[in-house]
Amino acid sequence: MTSRGAAEVMDWDEAKVSDVVNGKGGANLVEIAALLGACRVQSDERVHLLALHSETAVVGWWQQHGVCSPVELRTVVENLAVAETLTCWHTHAMPLFLQTADYMREALRASATSPADELEDRVQAGLAMQRLPRRGTCTFFIHELALQLQVGGAEVQAGQLLHLMFMANRPNVEIRILPVARGAHAGLAGPFTLLTFPKYEPLVWVGAENSTLLAESRDAVAGYEAVVRALDAESLDEAESKELLLRLHDVTKP
Repeated sequence: MTSRGAAEVMDWDEAKVSDVVNGKGGANLVEIAALLGACRVQSDERVHLLALHSETAVVGWWQQHGVCSPVELRTVVENLAVAETLTCWHTHAMPLFLQTADYMREALRASATSPADELEDRVQAGLAMQRLPRRGTCTFFIHELALQLQVGGAEVQAGQLLHLMFMANRPNVEIRILPVARGAHAGLAGPFTLLTFPKYEPLVWVGAENSTLLAESRDAVAGYEAVVRALDAESLDEAESKELLLRLHDVTKP
């Protein structure tokens, strides 16, 4: 259904439909429920969207998951699908978006909380998330220690490094390595992913063991942007990073 069609069905101005669709508000819970009904949204999706209505005025969002995170991080997935740029930093492991299936599988096996019977479902969910930001510009800052950490056997590690070299040659992907020799650095507080959007304000995703934080306030995002600028200044450039990846792959390949 088009915006004009929805406006006619709801007897709204088309501008009101546009505001609702673009997350600018302008409709109460009853109106949203009616709009979802008019659009024939499935019941489970309707329940999910209506539950989010009360959170629209909240800046930032912290979701606690219990023992471990769910197989699919739905809100994160929805944001990744519309992101224009992605900037990711990781201190000690491969960023999810760069992991091979074998690396991801071994990392999940090492988890103390991820159920063993969900392993393959989680691998497939992770691989699906990797495909979401491919159309935008992706920049990855990775600490050298993450490259040295052997996750799985030598074959898995060599395959992961080879995959990084392949990804580093994609036109929309930039991989930057922060050398161990730099010592203390701006990213010591931990991993995060900064997302920007064509129509929405930027946000930062921080994934923990059993919770998900989406930071949206201008001050919070500005803090992470400052960390990104510092990492950019401290890391090897693209060419140097590729050279380091090649050297490490030659050393670790079985």
